[in-house]
Amino acid sequence: MLQLPKTCYIGLALSALATPVSASEMFASDSPWMLGDWGGTRSELLEKGYDFTLGYTGEMGSNLHGGYDHDRTARYSDQFTFGSHLDLDKILGWHDTEFQLTVTERHGDNISNDRINDPRVGGFTSAQEVWGRGETWRLTQMWIKQKYFEGALDVKFGRFGEGEDFNSFPCDFQNLAFCGSQVGNWVGGIWYNWPVSQWALRVRYNLTPELYAQVGVYEQNPSNLESGNGFKLSGSGTQGAVMPFELVWAPRIQGLKGEYRAGYYYSNAKAQDVLKDSNGQPAAISGAAYRSSSSKHGLWIGAQQQVTSLASDQSRGLSVFANATVHDKKTNAIDNYLQAGLVFKGPFDARAKDDIGFALARVHVNPAYRKNARLANQAAGLYDYDNPGFLPVQDTEYSAELYYGIHLADWLTVRPNLQYIRHPGGVSQVDGALIGGLKIQSSF
Repeated sequence: MLQLPKTCYIGLALSALATPVSASEMFASDSPWMLGDWGGTRSELLEKGYDFTLGYTGEMGSNLHGGYDHDRTARYSDQFTFGSHLDLDKILGWHDTEFQLTVTERHGDNISNDRINDPRVGGFTSAQEVWGRGETWRLTQMWIKQKYFEGALDVKFGRFGEGEDFNSFPCDFQNLAFCGSQVGNWVGGIWYNWPVSQWALRVRYNLTPELYAQVGVYEQNPSNLESGNGFKLSGSGTQGAVMPFELVWAPRIQGLKGEYRAGYYYSNAKAQDVLKDSNGQPAAISGAAYRSSSSKHGLWIGAQQQVTSLASDQSRGLSVFANATVHDKKTNAIDNYLQAGLVFKGPFDARAKDDIGFALARVHVNPAYRKNARLANQAAGLYDYDNPGFLPVQDTEYSAELYYGIHLADWLTVRPNLQYIRHPGGVSQVDGALIGGLKIQSSF
């Protein structure tokens, strides 16, 4: 039987049963924190420049129909986030300077690993995005940021991930194909999304109030992915650097918010070819080592735009979004990805802070990567998909998700969702999977 963490039961029960109380008290529905304002101490600290957060995200996934293994079950994974943000202008008098320190802890199981995807090759998306990068504690953020020239220039240095600033996207959906920086999902070996951090420098310049350009240099060090290196600070194991560049335009169109992103990334570390050896022959046939390339690159575009609003509350209304990424065909399993969807905030007057989301995604496998799998099976004399040694050939995976976000309190949102994945892992022999999910987001 699936066991939810005790914190989830407590939060849900008290949210449902508590009578209206002051926003400063524990469990008040209009407080941003479940534990309240600590008798006013929290607001006093915030005014002085000290902001402390404790966040929780929990996700349940159940394979309702189809998938690789039709034996139905449910899995739960979650993440705790412990953070502090310091306004060093207020605390130390350092003009326009901020410091962020965040530690995270993840644990649990993912329904995608063995029920939805063929374990011989795994999958691309995940029905529970909060799962991944090891069940361990990590130093996720440790950076200092300072602004210059009246805020026109913004410089950040320390430990953080690319997706924090580049190719950024909200994470309200539960399926990974609709959550966070998508570049990191398809070139995860070099681009490390939350909760992994690495040494990095990001420089941003505001060209106009609505347009800025930014460039970054991020340590490419695979050892940072290891569970035992969650607090590693040394640069041992570094192979090179990932250098992203991005233009971001954030206009108001007829008074409604929008954000448009276009970027490019380049890695100067060596990358392995997905098909050929050093002689230009298929490595799966020759038996030689796969050749290496001197670099790896790709690009992305993204758009979010609110298109309708209510006269009484501009925060309510319909927003649309779309994201696409393109990757190096010589060295990457995924050559392109496309996603689009919509979110309606405040669908009912009685539920003005609820939201409804729907999205579709397509993940396409590099033809050279597919050819390599076919040749590997040919070299091994394997042609039967049901043979345990057969390497399934991956092509295109399609995902869809529909959720309803129930805003129980300013500190608690619960999003039941339905997901459908066609050709999980891009394997056509795997049945389409229907997944029931539940995402809990809370701030203590």
